[in-house]
Amino acid sequence: MAAKKAAEGEKQEEGKYKHTVDLPKTTFGLRANAVVREPEIQKMWEDNQVFQRVVDGNTGGNFVLHDGPPYANGNLHMGHALNKILKDIINRYKLLQNYKVRFVPGWDCHGLPIELKVLQSMDQDARKELTPLKLREKAAKFAKETVNIQMKSFKRYGIWADWNNPYLTLSPEYEAAQIEVFGQMTMKGYIYRGRKPVHWSPSSRTALAEAELEYPEGHVSTSIYAIFKIISAPPASYGLFEEFLSDLCLAIWTTTPWTIPANAAVAVNPKLLYVVAEVHSILKDTALSKEKQANLSRALKAGQTKAFVVVASELVSTLESKWGVKLMVKKTFHGSALENFRYLHPVSGKECPVVLGGDYITTQSGTGLVHTAPGHGQEDYATGLKYGLPILSPVDDEGKFTEEAGQFSGLDVLGSGNAAVVKYLDEQLSLILEEPYKHKYPYDWRTKKPTIFRATEQWFASVDGFRQTAMDAINEVNWIPAQAVNRIIAMTSSRSDWCISRQRTWGVPIPVFYHVHSKEPLITEETIAHIKAIVSNKGSDAWWYMSTEELLPHKYRDKASEYQKGTDTMDVWFDSGSSWAAVLGKRDGLSFPADLYLEGTDQHRGWFQSSLLTSIASTGKAPYSCVITHGFVLDEKGLKMSKSLGNIVDPEIVISGGKNIKNEPAYGADVLRLWVSSVDYAGDVMIGPQILRQMSDMYRKLRGTLRFLLSNLHDWKIENAVSYSELPKLDKYALFQLENIADAIRDSYENYQFYKIFQIIQRFAIVDLSNFYFDVAKDRLYVGGTSSYTRRSCQTILAAHLLSIVRVIAPILPHLAEDVWQNLPFGYVKEDGSVAKFVFELKWPGVNEKWLAMPADDVDFWRIILELRSEVNKVLENARTGKLIGSSLEAKVYLHASDGATATRLQEMCTAINDADALHRILITSQVEILSSLDNELVTSIPYSGRYTDKRTGEIWIGATRAGGMKCERCWNYSPQVGSFVEHPTLCARCFSVIDVQPLPAAAGVS
Repeated sequence: MAAKKAAEGEKQEEGKYKHTVDLPKTTFGLRANAVVREPEIQKMWEDNQVFQRVVDGNTGGNFVLHDGPPYANGNLHMGHALNKILKDIINRYKLLQNYKVRFVPGWDCHGLPIELKVLQSMDQDARKELTPLKLREKAAKFAKETVNIQMKSFKRYGIWADWNNPYLTLSPEYEAAQIEVFGQMTMKGYIYRGRKPVHWSPSSRTALAEAELEYPEGHVSTSIYAIFKIISAPPASYGLFEEFLSDLCLAIWTTTPWTIPANAAVAVNPKLLYVVAEVHSILKDTALSKEKQANLSRALKAGQTKAFVVVASELVSTLESKWGVKLMVKKTFHGSALENFRYLHPVSGKECPVVLGGDYITTQSGTGLVHTAPGHGQEDYATGLKYGLPILSPVDDEGKFTEEAGQFSGLDVLGSGNAAVVKYLDEQLSLILEEPYKHKYPYDWRTKKPTIFRATEQWFASVDGFRQTAMDAINEVNWIPAQAVNRIIAMTSSRSDWCISRQRTWGVPIPVFYHVHSKEPLITEETIAHIKAIVSNKGSDAWWYMSTEELLPHKYRDKASEYQKGTDTMDVWFDSGSSWAAVLGKRDGLSFPADLYLEGTDQHRGWFQSSLLTSIASTGKAPYSCVITHGFVLDEKGLKMSKSLGNIVDPEIVISGGKNIKNEPAYGADVLRLWVSSVDYAGDVMIGPQILRQMSDMYRKLRGTLRFLLSNLHDWKIENAVSYSELPKLDKYALFQLENIADAIRDSYENYQFYKIFQIIQRFAIVDLSNFYFDVAKDRLYVGGTSSYTRRSCQTILAAHLLSIVRVIAPILPHLAEDVWQNLPFGYVKEDGSVAKFVFELKWPGVNEKWLAMPADDVDFWRIILELRSEVNKVLENARTGKLIGSSLEAKVYLHASDGATATRLQEMCTAINDADALHRILITSQVEILSSLDNELVTSIPYSGRYTDKRTGEIWIGATRAGGMKCERCWNYSPQVGSFVEHPTLCARCFSVIDVQPLPAAAGVS
């Protein structure tokens, strides 16, 4: 019982000075509780209109990041989150840089996917009753509902924008601006109607632009080798081929046998060498099946005594191997010699010519001779124009052969029609070989089904008319990353004319009328202006419910009966590609060109390009000064996300948590934003459970850093600040580091390299500060005396760090920064004398030249001290392992520097007038002694030792023993002076002096 009482008394005695210790205190929680706290902060921003308030208060120039419109079709995915958060980081940084940031969010609201969603929601009977206007009404309703859903998600990501005034491509004012752009391009002669092959989607029944295609892996086509019988040669070449003509065939190869009925010519490359080769018997060791060998024999011999084929010289050996025959070369010549040969069409029996094609004819595959159907291919079409070939395309909107295809009429060209053509060629002894061919093939990106090339009457933008101007403008734009310019140049320099018409209902109409009899289009400056005015007032639905007479301007109304309005709508890329005119050119506070466009790398062939083409064609200028592209979001293994793989990371679940909170915890928006800042978005980026855990851990540590700062400033007032000239050297060094960090972070923001900011914050705010400055600071903060010089100087540094860190992280982690600001224990007055109520009312920290002016020699010496401290800690850890000490305060450290100048500086630190600069405080030991020499007897008596070596200092020997004296009850430092003060026998001299001026209890504890 006596022992128990003694122990209780001892405990009570140990707590005797607790009231004199300045423990940290703050209302800022260690846990973020983001699910609750972030929405509270967002509501506070909204209630106080903070975004607008900051913009109005900023005095700098405008900054316009023009938002590329996401498609109003379904929920947001991680790609949307990456894109919008990157934009928000930039906008928020620009706000801190005093810019008037204008960010108008947009949505792409027309097009087939929305139309399909509407149709899928209806049964067969309801679809039959559906009029174009009813469909448009339902499509508009769906798009607007989706916009509201997506907008709510974007807001939850913490995105600041003019949410009350977004731009929607379905709004009347937007549609009118789009028609105006179309009109400007038409009047300049860049818009024309023509019949030429375009990408056609049988599944969607509409023409498609290149940007609406995808090329999935694994597509297999039926490829064939076939022969076409030559029937005549031109006089100039007759003598060269006379001996072979009666038995001579052209050998062609195609991956689209269904286009054979539309064949109009066979093209050769005039520069390539070709041969006439005699076909000898089937090789015995061939891998061909007996059935295919029989087909081959029949086709190549076909009752003839001899068979000769024309093929490219380079392909002879390849074809011998593939066909299983021996080809004996009889004659070699350039392709130009074959021009105007005539052959029999394998289906129609008509005479067709051999023509000269271009560089697209190669020897990489096939035979070197290209079956040419101008109605079904771009190169074929160009060659056809050159020779005046018929543009035959016997295929309807559903991808079925028309009556023009004769016996194949009604068959699906991608299915039974293809097989029927192959069978027919085989029966006619024209088929050499049929085999599967795996290659990239264009699919409709919406229906995920294959497309075809098909010649139809469409409206086109003639890119050739302004291509060079576009190329010149590209070189004036700042592309980030720099190599992105190569992609946009390649896309723009090689693209064909842009097919801008679509055979759909849900879109902006092409404002054209056709003569009832001649089918000639009527499109003039007056008709376009009139329709633009109607659409601006009533929306594009007017095109469907108003009569032709009402839609025509006054001067044409007496002839209204002679015209009918067109039914085509514009490509949705023309919709979004007109946003520079509809938004930048019309909204107050915005400007053209935009300062920045930022989208995924796929937009080089999409929005970046359509915006560039419409803007160049209309104004002669690019719509953007700078373009940033980012990669795609993949899972942690670098795989594309898909439902089938089960690897989709949903941003909503990341923020709010899933059904299983253990497996899918709620991280909040800031952790998601931290991930965005951590990745080098110039390439594809990865995300998954492990990566998110790492982000959460870093966020938690950063929050801990900020909490340390806040909690140790609970009694701080600005007037308590110690002037720079009176600061300890340690504190000046801390400010030097802080200023350099802020400068590096600013550079990274300016260069849009956010991953570097992530790395700097991780290293500085979490590692460097916690491991060194905070560690060293605790002593003077807690026991240095409430209003002592050393504590106030330390708080001066902490306040500077807090005010700087909270601003540099704010663009990336706005909720955390605001949460810190709302828990700020002191008022911060801005330059204009008002108190900053919200963190974004601050400005980016200004450059402090005084803090940067620390002499280079001093900076380098502090580097040495930090490195020396790490080596000392290793020695102390060994001493701890060896049970010599517990806490580092139980140790005394000995140092011996071989370099005299270093020894002097270390000695000066040991006897520093300023306690904060004392070497034992920096090493967090009770005592440090600098040895003038290494006495063998002394060295052997010191149980633990180590060494530090540097070019500047040479070798510094380190030793550690137990500290002398007794442990101070208040600060836990060991000192010979403990026991010297009668009234406070358990205190050291420093603590005695603090108690002497601080007799009254102070509130303590962390709340």
